[in-house]
Amino acid sequence: MRNEWMWAVVLAVSLAGCASTQRQGGIPGVIAPGVEAELVREGYIFLEGPLGMADGGLLFVDRREADRIHRLQPDGKISVFREKANGANGLAYTRGGDLIVVEAAAKRISRTGADGRIVELTRGDGQNPLLAPNDLIVDAKGGVYFTDPGLRPLVKGRKVHVYFLAPDATRAQVIDDQVARPNGIILSPDGKTLLVADTIGHDVIGYDVQPDGTVRNRRPLLRLRDIPAGEDSGADGMAVDRDGRIFVTSVKGVQVFDKSGQYLGTIPVPRRPTNVAFAGPGKRVLYITAREGLYRIQTLTQGPGWLGK
Repeated sequence: MRNEWMWAVVLAVSLAGCASTQRQGGIPGVIAPGVEAELVREGYIFLEGPLGMADGGLLFVDRREADRIHRLQPDGKISVFREKANGANGLAYTRGGDLIVVEAAAKRISRTGADGRIVELTRGDGQNPLLAPNDLIVDAKGGVYFTDPGLRPLVKGRKVHVYFLAPDATRAQVIDDQVARPNGIILSPDGKTLLVADTIGHDVIGYDVQPDGTVRNRRPLLRLRDIPAGEDSGADGMAVDRDGRIFVTSVKGVQVFDKSGQYLGTIPVPRRPTNVAFAGPGKRVLYITAREGLYRIQTLTQGPGWLGK
């Protein structure tokens, strides 16, 4: 019995050493050795939707009972950007600076202009009313891709969807109804590849974007690491950097892959992460929303060279 206890201690120390090595070793080209995620502020209810602003600040959502969009200013102060945000979740900017918001409680996608006026963009495709829209990304032309993973628990017989809303359209198009629980969504820096995270499955799905905004060639683009067989990956929000690396939040932390889908490493986070975005000077800081806390980590890379994600 004593020997078994000693071996357990040795194993625990060994595993702790491996975790420490991963934290301290960094990820080449992404995170320097010894750099770890640091807490910005905690005490929230359920954070989501981080989005870098033009001034280096950050928008983020406390999306449950608090129902607010917050703004982290470049000087570090945090203020309320919008009250009663209709269950806001994913946030994105158009190239012109309009804020596009997933309003889950209102079951719609909206646009907020520079004058603060909020306009409804869509409630779905006209046949499938939105159930619980989640995340979104806007392309260079103003088209909006968004996910609707449905309610918990999933309603039997009700399909969940990935949508595309063409510029100036009011009815979205279903581009995929086969993802078990579509959640995070992002475009590659060149806009040619759409990626969708599946909270249940272990693969992030890729699609080739066509000139009209529709997609083809659906395939697993990358596979999340170290997810126990039979368990949900918890894949959630995503971000890309200027070199096309992909940052995916999961139950194991923020997993990082190169543009071809090769695994590079994982950024540990004290709480389970829900979403990520680059912000700060030169978009060199990766902000991570993680349930009750907002975290950040200095990177060796940069976010995309346009406004927002």
